[in-house]
Amino acid sequence: MGSSDDDCAEQPLSPPGRLFLHPRWNLTIHCAIGFKNPIDIDAIKSRLKNSLLLSHPRFSSLVVRDSHGVEHWQKATHIDLDRHIIILPNPVSTASQPVDHDTAVNDYLADLSISSGLSTDKPLWELHLLMAHNCCVFRLHHALGDGVSLMSLFLADCRRADDHEKFPTLAYGKKRDKKRVNSSSGKGWWVLLIGFLSMVCSNLVFVVELVMRSLWVCDSKTEISGGDGVELWPRKLATARFRLQDMKLVKKAVPNATINDVLFGVLSSGLSRYLEHRTPNALPEGLQITGLAMVDLREQLGLQELSDMMKSNSPGLSWGNKFGMILLPIYYHKTNGTDDDPLVYLKRAKVMIDRRKQSLQAHFSYKTILSTMPYLGAKVTAWLNYKILCNTSFSISNIIGPEEEITAAGNTVTYLRVNSTTLPHALTMHMVSYAGRVDMQILVAKDIIPDPAFLAKCFEEALLDMKEAASCIATMSN
Repeated sequence: MGSSDDDCAEQPLSPPGRLFLHPRWNLTIHCAIGFKNPIDIDAIKSRLKNSLLLSHPRFSSLVVRDSHGVEHWQKATHIDLDRHIIILPNPVSTASQPVDHDTAVNDYLADLSISSGLSTDKPLWELHLLMAHNCCVFRLHHALGDGVSLMSLFLADCRRADDHEKFPTLAYGKKRDKKRVNSSSGKGWWVLLIGFLSMVCSNLVFVVELVMRSLWVCDSKTEISGGDGVELWPRKLATARFRLQDMKLVKKAVPNATINDVLFGVLSSGLSRYLEHRTPNALPEGLQITGLAMVDLREQLGLQELSDMMKSNSPGLSWGNKFGMILLPIYYHKTNGTDDDPLVYLKRAKVMIDRRKQSLQAHFSYKTILSTMPYLGAKVTAWLNYKILCNTSFSISNIIGPEEEITAAGNTVTYLRVNSTTLPHALTMHMVSYAGRVDMQILVAKDIIPDPAFLAKCFEEALLDMKEAASCIATMSN
């Protein structure tokens, strides 16, 4: 049997799946889905019974261990929906004062993030129905799949709100331009040789950087630093809200910029604002703050067809976890310093991300997990990757959601938000776009970052400042 997460019964978990199940990680994804109308429990159960989710082998399988301690998927004989669906009829907030629905749901998700993991005596998923808040929370173990796989499976059971016969659409970027391979065909051999050697050296630097982060190199301590054991600390959760149209306007202000460039420009500016607020004049200008991002490694971009993703002979489209980790350094700059132009943060982010896009760091991290798991075991593999988390300052993920509003079980979805169980980072951010809006869930260790709502405001204001600067540029060019 192969080691990928395909649809065969009694299949060993893939190395990334085993990593996520290890006690050092034990990573569960929480997807909060808001509804326009009250939740119909019977409609939810009826839709689940006939959904692709229950027909998918991973969502109807148990995790069992053989005599060597290696985890396998074992087909469950029966799925008892009543054990997977948790109904909460009353408001879930424990706050002493009344709170709005968003705050109540975020408080519930923050508590879930440090709660006990999913029970292994049933398939590794649950659906929590927060009846008083018109919200359901999918709890999905990361061993089941990565963000692209799980988003594809969810959307395959949804329809567009404006046309119930159509599937949702995703606005993924274009495929990599293969013509760029021949862009240097007219140059001399020595130019090509220098370019090749530069690429090799650059990739070597990035690979060594990742190895050192897993051993001893770490960020300087700041007001957002986590570390070993911080995953056990209590959490708070806040939501930063952006308009996708604002991000598109900002990216037009810098040639060839992307939405991801804008995102990391916002992160750099927002974190600088927050750190200056917490520790005025205490940090050196240009201090590096390193983030960790999960990158999808599938060859094709766009909504993954489930039938293709379940075929083990479809390269780049196999179901499961196919991701790599890359280090993303951003730099602290005083907001009242020499850089009055807010777009400077975007320009810096673009230069950094362009270099990372051309590197093999993500592929190296993925191949390292594949190779160390069989030979060094789950304990060593989990420890090496855990140390990367301990030695960096934050983690970030970005999932592209549907362009238009959708319905699930006949109910219009008002928002999609994602976060996960805790990591050694004191700051983790998960971003999802939906119907022209972008919500970023900011999960923090509240004893280190006590004011995540203020941090969310820093990010929101950073984008608005960039939008204002971009609008001025657009006006002058017209």
